[in-house]
Amino acid sequence: MNQNAEIHETRASSVAGIPFVLLMLAMTLVVLPAMFITGFRFVAVPVAIVVFFCWFGFFMVQPNQGAAMQLFGRYVGTVRDEGLRWANPFYSKKPVSLRIRNFESNKLKVNDLEGSPIEIGAVVVWQVVDTAEAVFAVDDYEDFVHVQAEAALRQSATSYPYDLHDEHTVSLRSHTQEIADHLRKEIQERLTSAGVKVLEARISHLAYAPEIAQAMLQRQQASAIIAARTKIVEGAVSMVHMALEQLSEKGMIKLDEERKAAMVSNLLVVLCGERGTQPIVNTGSIY
Repeated sequence: MNQNAEIHETRASSVAGIPFVLLMLAMTLVVLPAMFITGFRFVAVPVAIVVFFCWFGFFMVQPNQGAAMQLFGRYVGTVRDEGLRWANPFYSKKPVSLRIRNFESNKLKVNDLEGSPIEIGAVVVWQVVDTAEAVFAVDDYEDFVHVQAEAALRQSATSYPYDLHDEHTVSLRSHTQEIADHLRKEIQERLTSAGVKVLEARISHLAYAPEIAQAMLQRQQASAIIAARTKIVEGAVSMVHMALEQLSEKGMIKLDEERKAAMVSNLLVVLCGERGTQPIVNTGSIY
């Protein structure tokens, strides 16, 4: 037999506990008096021993919980029927929660795709779907989930740049849904062998490392200023072009190339300046 063969969940049979409790009580009430009757003692004592051991077969299964059962170290199946149940008293029963759980990873310090040190953390929502794999494939499936999720988070962080540099680049800060999908797939690939399903994974904390945070803030501010200035210049050029066209079409004034250049220069100064302009009005000389 291959000792490394994978173990997958199978359903084990169990008996409804309430009816079996009533049966056990009835048998106990019958057997106990019979033990003191000489003619029935040799039969009642073995039956009483069997009844006594049967009492140890009862166990509780809470909603969204399973009980993985073993017989002398061999996995025999999982019971998911909730309530009071009864199974072989020699079965060892390990409860496994099937509820949806989540945890927030530690803030990890890693380098992004461009080598910039960043801090990143994530929230992972997960659920056990195969009790046999969760119990027997790994030593501690909860610790396994935490460690593998942080490893996948590190891998995802190093696969993308922190910030967006062009519209075709996927970055950690701008493409949250794409990053979340990639992170969930990365974690799921690592946890499939443990019988765990990852329902959702999202970044909960993202920032530059403290040692470069100030420099990166200045870089972001410079990028924002350049983008704003570019937009302003584009708008100013369009307005100057429109003004010259309308003046030419309506014939209000005829400008030579030199005056057009001066007008363009003045309009660009007015439209692109950070402060409001203060024009100087020539009122002429009174002499």
